[in-house]
Amino acid sequence: MQPTAGCAQSIIVAERVVLNFMQRMSGIATMTKAMADAARPACILETRKTAPRLRLVDKWAVLIGGGKNHMLGLFDMGIIKDNHISVAGGITNAMTYVDQFLVKENLAVPVEVETRTLEEVRDLLKYTDENKTSLTRIMLDNMVVPLPNGDLDVSMLKDAVQLINGRFETEASGNVTIDTVKKIGETGVTYISSGALTHSVKALDISLKIDTELPLQVGRRKNRA
Repeated sequence: MQPTAGCAQSIIVAERVVLNFMQRMSGIATMTKAMADAARPACILETRKTAPRLRLVDKWAVLIGGGKNHMLGLFDMGIIKDNHISVAGGITNAMTYVDQFLVKENLAVPVEVETRTLEEVRDLLKYTDENKTSLTRIMLDNMVVPLPNGDLDVSMLKDAVQLINGRFETEASGNVTIDTVKKIGETGVTYISSGALTHSVKALDISLKIDTELPLQVGRRKNRA
């Protein structure tokens, strides 16, 4: 590799900012890689829980780590969450309102709906049997239960996936960690989303040293040279 050269002042001025980005992105990418490998055949997604003004950077790091991106915002995918369902008076009403709005405004936007129980899944599937809908994905939220012995009960999630039976994409959410993601991925869900990838990631420790003899000595002492 050919040595490179640059302006020392410019390097030192930019150093901390560049390292901050590298550390955060490397932490996200590293965790994404570990979770993506464990989750197969399901795909790992991040969520909208990104650092303020850093959404594109955080999502880029997920792609680098082998994950896939969830929606960038409400402009490229609609999402009906638990609070929307509560305000609308139920999952059927919420889906009806959204479908009617999209037709009225002549908008072609894919929609995801969060479900919390098997009853909500059944109600949503009944609605889609009887109506033309923009629904493309069903989120199965908190349908995995950690057990006192450290194991994970995924029976509700499996039942939900079987009910949907490939008619829509499925996304498991809630209680997703590096320790649980493998078992969740084995249930047959299409996607597994983890907010922790971006909202509480541990940054990697990366530094920049200009190679004079003293920094090299210190680096060897710390096993970093």
